[in-house]
Formats: sequence, structure tokens, C-alpha cells
Amino acid sequence: MRFAAIADIHGNCFALQAVLADAADLGVQEFVNLGDHVSGPLEAAKTADLLMELGFPSVRGDQDRRLLELQKVGSSKRSDFQQLSETHFDWLASLSATLVYHDDVFLCHATPTDDAKFWLDQATADGTVRPSGREEIEAEAVGLKASLILCGHTHIQRVVRLPDGRLIVNPGSVGLPGFRGRGPVPYKVEIGTPHASYAIIERKRDAWSVTLRFVPYDSRAAAEMAQHAGMSDWASALASGWVD
Repeated sequence: MRFAAIADIHGNCFALQAVLADAADLGVQEFVNLGDHVSGPLEAAKTADLLMELGFPSVRGDQDRRLLELQKVGSSKRSDFQQLSETHFDWLASLSATLVYHDDVFLCHATPTDDAKFWLDQATADGTVRPSGREEIEAEAVGLKASLILCGHTHIQRVVRLPDGRLIVNPGSVGLPGFRGRGPVPYKVEIGTPHASYAIIERKRDAWSVTLRFVPYDSRAAAEMAQHAGMSDWASALASGWVD
């Protein structure tokens, strides 16, 4: 089995198309998608159209859920919300919070039980983002039988092997290499490069092999789009991987 894991596209169709092309160059044909597909000031509708056409096994992220909550309210001035049609919202609503792929791969956005909680990393009381401890990671994996567990949300690539051999992989973010978080204390995630991130995963001789990929693309165009929308934090992250 060989496939690509993508997450946290955030409406960045520039980055998504680059990742798809990179995977195709490497002969990868199967994908799974870990959520937060369209939220942000970029190309929500174009990204949704492409993902709907491709039909990858996908789960719903916390920002996808937030867009659906806004739909229930009935209106929002957010540019992503304004771009999306009823068909796009129906697609987001059809996605589940978790999914099992090929019987032995568990997909979630953040953790198996919470779509907005950090897992392999955590924001500390002083606002520092650091890797989580082994016991904290293991606690969230209790009851999961899959040998491979995939998560996103933090935008930070990480591979963790549990003592029983299960592997947890965060493929990083396709579309947003840095952001500011607000709770429980303010923090910043900064990858330090504008590259689009994803992972190629392969099972060989009953063991999982993971290749973490960083793909260049026209990140300046994405940054200019964010700046035009008045999202300077996004523009900084997309242009450089750092949040000014």
C-alpha cells in the first residue's frame, strides 16, 4: 500500500495543485485528506471544487465545522463563507470527524475525540509550541487498533512511534505554513519555509515507511491574495513560513 496524506489546505489551491503534481511525479495515485479544506482568505470555492472532483477519503476539520456552524446562523462576512455555494456546504456536511482507510489506517483532524486539540505538539503556558510527551500522546491513542494513525491541525510535520509499534503521523500543512493561535494563551506556529507540506506513506514488509515532503510553489501569489484580503498574518506566513 502506498498513498499520500494531506491536511490543512485552507483554500490554498496554488499549494494543493503543486502537491498533486509532486505526488504524480513520484507515481503516487492514492490520497487521504485530514481536514480544514477551505477556510481562509484564498480560493475556498476553487479548492472545494477540486477536492470534490478528486473524491479523496476525507475527514472534517475544526474550521470546516466552524463554516458549517456559520451556515446554520445564515450569514457571515468571511470571504471563505461568501465564496462557498450550497453544494460546497453539503459536501463539508457529508464528511465525518474520523474515518478508517483500508481497514488499518485511522484518520482524524486533530485527535480521535476532539477536532481542535493539539496532539503530537502542544502550546505551553508561556506560548511556546513544543512536542508533546510520550504519555500525553499515548493517552489520546487508547482504544485505537489501527497500526497507522494520521492527524493534522497543528500544521507541524511529526512522526511518533508508540511503544506497541503503532505509528502516528502528522503530514503538516499543504496550504498554511504558519499561524497565530489564541488559546489557552497566544502562541505562534512557524514552519520557517513557505513550502507546501505533505507525506508519502508506504507499507513494506508489514512496517510503515514515511517520507515527509516540502514542495515549492507560487507562494508569492498566495501571499498577495491574502494581503489583498487584509490578512497580513496569513500573507507573512505564506510568503516566508514565519508570522510577523
